[in-house]
Amino acid sequence: MASQPYDVVVVGGGQAALATAYFLKRAGLSFVLLDAEDGPGGAWRHAWESLRLFSPATWSSIAGRTMPQQTSDYPARDDVIRYLQDYERHYGLPVERPVWIESMAKEDELLSIRSATREWRARAVVSATGTWRAPFIPRYRGRDRFNGQQLHSAHYVEPTRFAGKRILVVGGGNSGAQILAEVSRVAATTWVTLQPPAFLADDVDGRVLFARATERWKAQQEGRIVDAPVGGLGDIVMVPPVKEARSRGVLHSVRPFEQFTPTGVTWPDGTDEDIDVVIWCTGFRPALSHLASLGVVETDGRVQVAGTRSIKTPSVWLVGYGDWTGAASATLVGVTRTARSTVAEIATALGQAL
Repeated sequence: MASQPYDVVVVGGGQAALATAYFLKRAGLSFVLLDAEDGPGGAWRHAWESLRLFSPATWSSIAGRTMPQQTSDYPARDDVIRYLQDYERHYGLPVERPVWIESMAKEDELLSIRSATREWRARAVVSATGTWRAPFIPRYRGRDRFNGQQLHSAHYVEPTRFAGKRILVVGGGNSGAQILAEVSRVAATTWVTLQPPAFLADDVDGRVLFARATERWKAQQEGRIVDAPVGGLGDIVMVPPVKEARSRGVLHSVRPFEQFTPTGVTWPDGTDEDIDVVIWCTGFRPALSHLASLGVVETDGRVQVAGTRSIKTPSVWLVGYGDWTGAASATLVGVTRTARSTVAEIATALGQAL
C-alpha cells in the first residue's frame, strides 16, 4: 500500500536536493527526499580523494547555512561531505536511503514513484539526481580492443595505484587538470585535449565565475545580450595542485590520437605508443533513468523544460543539472537561486502561497 500522498517527492540527496528541501520546508509543503546513496553527501561521496573546490567555503554554500571556513583556501571533498551531512541534520530533512527509483507513472492528479519494493505518491516531483551516475566516454576507433585499463573520472580515487605506469588523461576541463596534476607525480602522463586548455588567471576562482553566470542570467531575464569576459564554468581554475603542476612543466596537452591499438594508441603522425591506462575526464550526462517511464526524456538525454518545469509532464521539475535547468545550478553556490524559484513555482502550482 502506498502511503499518504506528499506534496512533493524529491529524487536525490545531494546539494540540489538539499537546497530544494530547504525551501520546501520554508514553504510548509510536505515532502520526502529519496536518495540512492548509502549516506549523506550525494555525488561528492564518489569524488577523488584530493579534489578541491574552486571557491572559498563562504562561496561554496547552499541556502541557509554557510560552510565552515577551512584551513585551506579551497575546501576539499571531505569538507563538502561533512557540510552536506551537517546541513541535512541541522534542518532535520526527511531523507530515505538507500532508495533506487525504478519508474514513475501518472495516476489521476498524482505521480506514483516506485522502487523495487515500495511506492510513494506525490502531487509533484523534483528530480535532483545530478550526473554522476551517467559518465560520458566519447567514441574512439578501436577502443573496445584496447587491452589496457580504462576508467572514467567518476571512478578515479587516488594516484598511487598508477605508479610507474604510462597514462593518458583525456579531457580538458577542471577534472582533467586536477587529475593530471597528481597522476603526473607518480606516472608517465600525457594529457589529451580537443583544444589547448583554457586556463583562468591565478586570481580568478569560483566567485568570479559565479558573478559572470549571474550577469548572464540577469541578462536573459531582461532580454539583453551580455558580452561576457572570456572564461566560463568550463575553464580551468588554478587551484594549488594545478599551479604546482605548472611549476613542474607538465601542464600542457596534445591533440587527440587517431585510434586505439590493443596495446596503446596511434597518433596523427602514424606513430604507435604503448599505454597502460586511460583516464577519461570527459564529463557526464544527466542521470534521468528514473524519468524514462514518463516519456519525458528526449533523444539527447535531456527533458524539455520551461525554466525548470517539464513541458510534457508539468508535475515534474528538474534542479541542478546545469544551465539548461538554471544558470550555474550544478554548483554549490549556484543552486540556491534555482531551488528557490522552483519551489516558489511549485507552491503556486499546488495552490499554496509562500
